[in-house]
Amino acid sequence: MDATETRKYWRHPCFPDLGLFKARFTQHRYQLHTHPTYVIALITAGCERIRIGRRSVLAPAGSIAIVNPEEWHDGEQGADGGWAYRTFYPSVPLMAGLARELGGDGDPVFSDAIIEDSDLAAALAAAHEGSTSRDATKAEASLLVALRHLIVRHGDWRGRTEAIESSGSRQRFSLYEDLVESELGSQLDLQRLADAARVTRFQVIRDFKKAIGLTPAAYIRDRRLRRASTLIEQGLGLADAAIAAGFADQSHLSRTFRATRGMTPGMFRRGGWSAPKRRRLRAEIC
Repeated sequence: MDATETRKYWRHPCFPDLGLFKARFTQHRYQLHTHPTYVIALITAGCERIRIGRRSVLAPAGSIAIVNPEEWHDGEQGADGGWAYRTFYPSVPLMAGLARELGGDGDPVFSDAIIEDSDLAAALAAAHEGSTSRDATKAEASLLVALRHLIVRHGDWRGRTEAIESSGSRQRFSLYEDLVESELGSQLDLQRLADAARVTRFQVIRDFKKAIGLTPAAYIRDRRLRRASTLIEQGLGLADAAIAAGFADQSHLSRTFRATRGMTPGMFRRGGWSAPKRRRLRAEIC
């Protein structure tokens, strides 16, 4: 194996049947093979030459190579220096399920082997990078947004135009607020929100954008920070406050707190008027 080549494979935290791969190749050459899954490869550097079925195509940096399930394909460097890419391997049931949520009939098929779409490339990059985030809702939403763009804009399928429900969005948002507030300490994902309002996960994302201009992940993160801040003010320890508010651990709370508050939770605690401190002060005054 060439020491200059790198590769890493993992599973998406919210979609166990979706594999992800990140690699940089200079000399590697794939032999013809197939996958039972789709292959969605965002080329991030260099250029890859790919044979897909009977076609031979070049995929330069910024383009997206698509291979349908069971299609024969290979891959090798398409330019000096090789190529780097970020790849998704979504299963057929996953993609078919998303197509149904979007109003489609049947599995999506992609006739274009190479797609030039800067918005899609940006969405895929965000989804791939977000798959390693400790914020599960953010990881899930970014993937769904990217796959929706791919299916709707570039898939060959029979779909319907999605209706826009302005008043319904506001009514459903109140359901989301109640669920988030009551379940902050547990695992919250898009499906739980969708089930509460009896809509699809895509509708949840649209409802949040229409109602408050935020993603579900951003809203939940904000509410967890507010809950943790309240618990810290009440005198709860940082680690316990983090868990009670739904963060993975104290480190997760600290990173998020610094990013949004400009200070650590410890600084907030030391500089604030906690409940025990207020009680001591009242005792001293009285």
